[in-house]
Amino acid sequence: MFEGFKKRLIKVNKGKIFCRYKGNGPPLLLLHGYPQTHIMWHKTAPELSKYFTVVVADLRGYGNSLVLPGGKNHINYSKREMAKDMIQLMNKLKFKRFFLAGHDRGGRVAHRMARDFREKILALSVLDICPTLDMYESTDRKFAKAYFHWFFLIQSSWLPERMIMSDPRKWMKSCLHKWSGEHKFGKAEEAYLKSFKQKKRIHASCEDYRASDTIDLEHDKKDKSKKLNIPIQVLWGKSGVIGKQFNSIKIWQKYSNKKITGKAIESGHFIPEQNPQQVIYQLKNFFLNQEN
Repeated sequence: MFEGFKKRLIKVNKGKIFCRYKGNGPPLLLLHGYPQTHIMWHKTAPELSKYFTVVVADLRGYGNSLVLPGGKNHINYSKREMAKDMIQLMNKLKFKRFFLAGHDRGGRVAHRMARDFREKILALSVLDICPTLDMYESTDRKFAKAYFHWFFLIQSSWLPERMIMSDPRKWMKSCLHKWSGEHKFGKAEEAYLKSFKQKKRIHASCEDYRASDTIDLEHDKKDKSKKLNIPIQVLWGKSGVIGKQFNSIKIWQKYSNKKITGKAIESGHFIPEQNPQQVIYQLKNFFLNQEN
């Protein structure tokens, strides 16, 4: 995986972020979701690196990147703080402005990054999410049942942590397979488990969700009326919860002054691994069109 990519641990203000990068075109940062790492892009990043300088990075608390205690009100896993890591990473790599795509938790970090660092982001693509605030505010029985992990992982520490640590493989596998519709992840699954099973990273990932239910909502409510003015693409899995329960284009349009584009992909939640060719096609065309 990631043949020809350089790998580095790059120092940012709070620690070190692990990343890989390759290519000579305009910079494109790809961010992963839960319970994964940058490896989720292994089927898409190599082809995209023919058109972009692709950077794939592990979010704070995941993979091989820094881990911090949650802090007061889970501040260290607020999407604002996680976004700062990535801005500092791209600055260290000498990219002043860049394209940005995020899946799942990475999409939430990407959304916050576009809000807080508007001058840095040329265009944004979010994969299989709607804004956190909207998803919480529209919660009903159907959503709570499908996304029960949102409400499990935010319980007080160390309840969910201890339950997951009793069998991290089984928990991770249940997430991957349930949300994908029994997709076979192959060797990537073992790579995810290598970091996910670590006690400190299980805790960090729970803090990520706890922040989304607390400090992230505070931030989102404060700037809800401040619309983004960059091109935004929205992609979602046709057979996933987002595809079945939300009108993604309509919801995201509330956050932007520009017309939102996007479509459903034949896939479950993990679109870059379940339908990599379509993700490559959509990201390539969307971002390269911004260059013209």
